[in-house]
Amino acid sequence: MKFSFNFEDASQIFVGAFALAVPISFSEEAWRLGETLPHTNLLMLLTLSVIFLTLYTYESVFQKDIQSRKLVFVSRIIIAYFMTALVVALVLFCLNKLPFFDDPLIAIKRIIVITMPASMGAIVVDSFDKE
Repeated sequence: MKFSFNFEDASQIFVGAFALAVPISFSEEAWRLGETLPHTNLLMLLTLSVIFLTLYTYESVFQKDIQSRKLVFVSRIIIAYFMTALVVALVLFCLNKLPFFDDPLIAIKRIIVITMPASMGAIVVDSFDKE
């Protein structure tokens, strides 16, 4: 079983994540949600992100054929989510809205809030080049 994740896949995820992370990261509403949402709601957002990534990856990227590629399938979802979170963190950092050293909890919460929609953009663009 070959793990098929290359530079093209990574660049597609970065571009898709960036496309949605940028406009949402400029929104004061997203910053405030990151400050005010209770931990339970943030956990629900994180869970929904992973569920939607899983469903879309299963249906579109792998076209329901994961029988012999389960590790690749799971790895793809994890990599896509974390790459998206990195893009979101970078954009927030550039906007000076990532208080990682002053208030790391708010920084992480903002990343989770914005990563949810940005991860969908990432996986949709990644699906343009199917497995």
